[in-house]
Amino acid sequence: MFPASRLTRTVRALFLPLVAGLALTAAPAPAAHAAATLANPGFESGTAGWSTRSATGHHSASFVEAGGRSGASRLSHWAPTAYRVETYQSLTGLPDGPHTLTAWVRSGGGRHAAHLSLRDCGAPEQRTDLPVTPDGRWMRIVTSVRVTSGRCTVAITSDAHAGSWINVDDLTLTAGSTGLSVRGVDVSSLKKSEDLGGVYRDASGTPADALAVLRAAGADHGRLKVWVDPADGYHDKARVLETARRIKARGMRLLVDFHYSDTWADPGAQTKPAAWASHSYEQLRADVYDHTRDVLAALKAQGTTADMVQIGNETDSGMLWPEGSTTDWSRLAGLLNAGASAAKSVSSSTRVALHLAHGGDNALYRWWFDAATAHGVRFDVIALSFYGYWHGPLSALQANLDDVSARYGKPVLVVETAYPFRLDDEDGHENIIDRTDELVDGYPATPAGQATWLRDVMNVVEAVPHGRGLGVVYWEPTWTAVRGNGWDPADPSSGNGWENQALFDYADRPLPAMAWLRHR
Repeated sequence: MFPASRLTRTVRALFLPLVAGLALTAAPAPAAHAAATLANPGFESGTAGWSTRSATGHHSASFVEAGGRSGASRLSHWAPTAYRVETYQSLTGLPDGPHTLTAWVRSGGGRHAAHLSLRDCGAPEQRTDLPVTPDGRWMRIVTSVRVTSGRCTVAITSDAHAGSWINVDDLTLTAGSTGLSVRGVDVSSLKKSEDLGGVYRDASGTPADALAVLRAAGADHGRLKVWVDPADGYHDKARVLETARRIKARGMRLLVDFHYSDTWADPGAQTKPAAWASHSYEQLRADVYDHTRDVLAALKAQGTTADMVQIGNETDSGMLWPEGSTTDWSRLAGLLNAGASAAKSVSSSTRVALHLAHGGDNALYRWWFDAATAHGVRFDVIALSFYGYWHGPLSALQANLDDVSARYGKPVLVVETAYPFRLDDEDGHENIIDRTDELVDGYPATPAGQATWLRDVMNVVEAVPHGRGLGVVYWEPTWTAVRGNGWDPADPSSGNGWENQALFDYADRPLPAMAWLRHR
């Protein structure tokens, strides 16, 4: 539990064996609360209204103690030995239709499983796992189900190692549903990989189309970056058109990411394309409009209209430096609006996203989007990059998503996240994340750790209030180690440093994290 006093732990360690032994022979737990609303949702009346069961006899591993999120008390699961315990409450008389369970949680990790669930509701059970919260901050998670029988059971379940803990508080069950409309993958590097001999396999080891494998796993959006005149000839208009046809043929939606550069654009580099280098500011506005319209019109003409576009990539400090720097917001706004106007002129239904990095930095997002709105920048979606090893804890992501979605009245989308499934490289090029001290606490560099990371990021986005969390795009799941397909488009000998964060392992097979692309 967090925090827990040494005295509390000591007393429980001394008496738990006796209590557990008694629980094995004790009378059955009292009948769960039968009503249409949750009783004692904040545990201010102890465990009244709630029941406990344990397959291991650890009934006392579920208890109420001081230190609630909003009140005096919280529910905790903890024991000095391995345990499995469930705290649950059954409801009757519910109106049929979708219902959502919301709870505030904390967890120290170290368990096989810990989740909230809605079951016995007349539809398949729905669960949401508790994230690891090493910073001790409360986080909100949700799970939803369609009630068809007027009944439903709310359960909090732990299958844990000795000494591991969870806290749960302030539960609500309300009408309505949750879910994600974007379960995406950025496959910008795929075509180059394939052209250079890259191979992808399905779970049986049979060579397969990587897009087909990702689509079968649940991916419903493909993201492609666009460079103006790249050194290697990839990521330009022609290549984007080619891969877009494949994405749409799989029944996926298309997200186009304009960098407005010949190479990588990010918070530390927003270099103008060589062809635009000597252009005036007014010429640059025309360049942005013409380039954006040209690519999007070509996509529409071939029957692959973009469903969403990003006007710039990780534009924390602007784009097309120096003219488009955030030191001159009037000019930056003009460039952004030029791109947005071009996108809407091709397809009014195409959503325009503005994209920043550092998804846990709320001060940055308030400053940037306050300035953007003050200068009349038009946009439909707030897009974020969030890499936990650089951008802070999941609680910071949640706080930022909650705030900006409400502050600007816009949906939010994590368009970049990833996590390593191992630390060693496959191509002789040092990986970007290759040391244990670079990892996020509670998320090891293992296939299971990678899967848990993607799961928890998706759960955080799903929990954004009022359905404003659109979803998550996994960044470069197909960027495996293929000679020539490196970071530097001008250097065919460069490695990519990313193969340990792909969703295909070093034997080219799908990793467990890919299954989370089927998130509800």
